[in-house]
Amino acid sequence: MDCLACGGAAIAERPERTAQGYRRFRCRDCGKQFNEPTAGSLNRTQYPSDVIALVVFWRLRYKLSLRDLPEMFLLRGIEFSDEAVRDWQAKFTPSLIDDLRRGRGGGSRVRRSWYVDDTYIKLNGRWCYLRQAIDRAGALMDVMLSETRDMAAAEKFFRSAKAVTGVTPALMTTDGHDSYPRAIRSQLCADVRHRNSQYRDNRVEQDHRGIKSRCGPMRGFSAVNAAARLCRCHDERRNLLHANGRFRHTSPATTRRRRFLQVSRIALRMMASSCQAQ
Repeated sequence: MDCLACGGAAIAERPERTAQGYRRFRCRDCGKQFNEPTAGSLNRTQYPSDVIALVVFWRLRYKLSLRDLPEMFLLRGIEFSDEAVRDWQAKFTPSLIDDLRRGRGGGSRVRRSWYVDDTYIKLNGRWCYLRQAIDRAGALMDVMLSETRDMAAAEKFFRSAKAVTGVTPALMTTDGHDSYPRAIRSQLCADVRHRNSQYRDNRVEQDHRGIKSRCGPMRGFSAVNAAARLCRCHDERRNLLHANGRFRHTSPATTRRRRFLQVSRIALRMMASSCQAQ
């Protein structure tokens, strides 16, 4: 760890800790004192970073309202408001999305057969379009919420999917919308085989059930940015826990449970590390 003021490496750890249990340090060169979350997004927060990370993770993972989480933590002796949950979600969800997108990587692990489809999400009384792409094994390629279903939105989605995976698919299966063939040729490659099939696209349509069940109890969204953050982070988190067909019905129940708990701990540690400065 280097000094945040002068960049020196002569850092000494102090014996005392902060009220939240963070370690404290002192630079021998300039005399600057700082602790673990200094210069991070959680500096001077009232609550520990693991509590905030757990609140945001539960908010994205389960069907919990903004008022459910304060009640759950009040039983554990931690008191905060529903507006604090809203602020934490808006502040730390983008960093979690970036970590999840970087963590799943691309290259040879990405299959070359993609399935693309979109569904409807109600946004402030009007319908928007949530476009999603998965591969043959059900792993997420990309997801994007847009207010229109036109050529520009399709091209933006394919650019984002190619950038995050680093792979150009060999076969693309869609539901036959007019914008897809031109967007595939312009943003991916003219050699990509495009297949219009309503029934072969069912696997991605079935994958929409997760975000549909998550957004249903919320009675819609009020802003495009908030809806896009939750939808993308929901699918990225879900892909982390269920990617590449690792949970097969042929596996014993104990094996599936052990793997699920293992990946859940990885997701929680990833979010805690993204909130706390190292």
